[in-house]
Amino acid sequence: MAGLILALQPVAAAAQGALGANFNEHYEDVDYRELDSAGAKWIRLFLPMPQVDRGAAGHGAIRTTLEAGARGYKTIFTLKWPQKDRDFPEAGSAAFARELARLDAVLPLVMGKVDILVIGNEPYFETREQDRDLDLNAFYEAMAGRIIAYRNANCGSDCKTRLYMGALNRLDLKKNITPSTERWLAFVKATPAIEGVNIHPHVPKIELSKAFLDYILPRMRPEQTFIVTEFSLVGWWQKNLTKPVAPAFADKYQAPRTAQNWQIIHAALETPFPKEQWDDFLRMSPWFENRKHYLANQMKIFRDTGRLAVATYGFKQGSSMSNNFGPKKTPWLLNSVYAGRTIRPNADGTAAFNYAWIDDFRRMQAKIASALHDPNK
Repeated sequence: MAGLILALQPVAAAAQGALGANFNEHYEDVDYRELDSAGAKWIRLFLPMPQVDRGAAGHGAIRTTLEAGARGYKTIFTLKWPQKDRDFPEAGSAAFARELARLDAVLPLVMGKVDILVIGNEPYFETREQDRDLDLNAFYEAMAGRIIAYRNANCGSDCKTRLYMGALNRLDLKKNITPSTERWLAFVKATPAIEGVNIHPHVPKIELSKAFLDYILPRMRPEQTFIVTEFSLVGWWQKNLTKPVAPAFADKYQAPRTAQNWQIIHAALETPFPKEQWDDFLRMSPWFENRKHYLANQMKIFRDTGRLAVATYGFKQGSSMSNNFGPKKTPWLLNSVYAGRTIRPNADGTAAFNYAWIDDFRRMQAKIASALHDPNK
């Protein structure tokens, strides 16, 4: 792990294979009592750039990220450019100028204050399929160039904020390995100001996450690292939504044996369960119980490369996960360390934790702290 220390100064000591809390856009869900209870030292939020038009300084994602940093947490802030209904704007166009103006409004607020700034959220998922070509690369390279120039002019060589390009999705599927992704990694490798690349291994089985590492690591400079701001087995949870609920759970809680798993989740969202009932639902379901150590197992795969800077895992069930829940809804909420929407809140108002993840999450905080003192661990 010694190379990691060199690669991420001055934040390397805290970023050495660290595990943190991902909130996506849900800044309203950040509760420092829950973070402290889990031992989390890193948080990650993203900002959809069109929302900057409402005012950057007052945006909740920026305010919350800066507040967390002031409280002593390490922070990852992702800039998200959704392009679902149009191609990327060409340099010199009015639309391109608007994007630069948005960026210029954000950079003075976060540069030198956040620990990691990620240039792009999921570029290849937040665009139409026909637009995932070299125009995509040109746009993101231009945004990166603007960010690097701003950092050089305003933050200095010892700037706290490190830059990553991200994030790449479903690299386990051959259709997603394209000339554009090749150029993406080539840009990362050729740009000294970029520390590395971000990946989002949302996969149906853990083995597929290795394809991400096999692709990105040989294409970066040896001293570069990677971050993982999102990862999960959501593809596996999805496959099991329409399967019958475990008979033992149905019998214990007087649910029909013909009920499907998604219907139990929907019921919990409508009227949150007592913690024991939600835990029983997952614990009695072999498709979940047999993968309850996924978080620890996945982190081991990442850390064994010696090049993981930090990973953040879905921390709390957010509103976007629970709205209009049905059999085809992506069940992100099963990933969450804290189950604030399917379990009744604790007496102090904090969310209850998901039994499957909390112990491993806490253990990994202790392991990481130990590794900081002994890099050979």
